[in-house]
Amino acid sequence: MRPFFAIKEDIMNLSKLTTEQRNPASAAIDTLPAGEIVKIISDNDRTVADAVASQLDRIAEIAQSAARSIGNGGRLIYMGAGTSGRLGVIDAAECRPTYGVPDGVVIGLIAGGMEAMFHAVEGAEDSLTLGADDLRALNVCEKDTVVGIASSGRTPYVIGGLKYAREAGCRTASVACVPDAAISSHADIAVEAVTGAEVVTGSTRMKAGTAQKMILNMISTTAFILCGKTYGNLMVDVCPTNEKLVARAVRIVCSAVGCEEDTAKSLLDAAGMNVKTAIVMGLTGCTADAARILLASHHGRIREAVGEQ
Repeated sequence: MRPFFAIKEDIMNLSKLTTEQRNPASAAIDTLPAGEIVKIISDNDRTVADAVASQLDRIAEIAQSAARSIGNGGRLIYMGAGTSGRLGVIDAAECRPTYGVPDGVVIGLIAGGMEAMFHAVEGAEDSLTLGADDLRALNVCEKDTVVGIASSGRTPYVIGGLKYAREAGCRTASVACVPDAAISSHADIAVEAVTGAEVVTGSTRMKAGTAQKMILNMISTTAFILCGKTYGNLMVDVCPTNEKLVARAVRIVCSAVGCEEDTAKSLLDAAGMNVKTAIVMGLTGCTADAARILLASHHGRIREAVGEQ
């Protein structure tokens, strides 16, 4: 157990964080009917996009770093505790079906391990060594981009991880929701989307969590667009693993090629249900094998494979 005075000092520091302040707009929220409560929450949520928008240059820089890592055989690794860690795990998990990347290209680490996705793991986020241990187990190296996420900007698990990532030669980034965040000094690229006091004091799964979700969406989406995982705004590396995604694949081929549904289905059948291959076949009239060769020689980028500017 940590000494009492160390805990007391942390409490004092925590009280200074903007995410821990009381929000005057919701001071009497427990006396209000449901309609007024949700309006206060909605009004506060409207401020989140502006907080994120103030950090777009830094978010773009993280996305560029992630794209370089992925393009060079490295990984994008998120790490955080509590809500922050869960959001990283969710973003990582959603990249495979959306962009057709293997498991392990985007990784989400959460303090306390996967059990912490559903249950609190006491003390895990307070450890400066567990974050480093989790990264060490992944054999991180200079090819990887590591993004530490912490609403409060001070989570020891994240700080320890970022320190280790730097020592290992990784490109490092941080995402916090307070100004002058402690984790910022341990990152090459620091995002501070200041979301202010929460409607329920200290409940950073609300505005801060929304901001983090937006930022992680931007990072992974931009990175994979830069890696050639879209054609226009179509998700052409989608994995059609269920009926909904098969139907989406058909619609994508129809839209990209400008063909009818029956033609799209025929192209997909000939392409082994690979959307990119089907699109190149439809746009060039080539065989599936020729389409695969074209794509391979242009790093999977459809626009280049078919000779578009």
